[in-house]
Amino acid sequence: MCSHQPSCPTADSADHHAAVIVSAHPEQGWSLLCNGTIVFDDTGELLPDGQVVSPHRTLGVLAVAA
Repeated sequence: MCSHQPSCPTADSADHHAAVIVSAHPEQGWSLLCNGTIVFDDTGELLPDGQVVSPHRTLGVLAVAA
């Protein structure tokens, strides 16, 4: 799928977030990566095989203090 050199990591590799963004839609809150993964602003993902990865935000200092 990727024509970049070096090739982008595949969607099932641990570093799949390092793939190049081929289509960004910040107004809608998502971007399409070269490896077919759709990443959302809330840190959730939709993998090319249809698998959903739930958001995985960490709590920051302000969220803990509140």
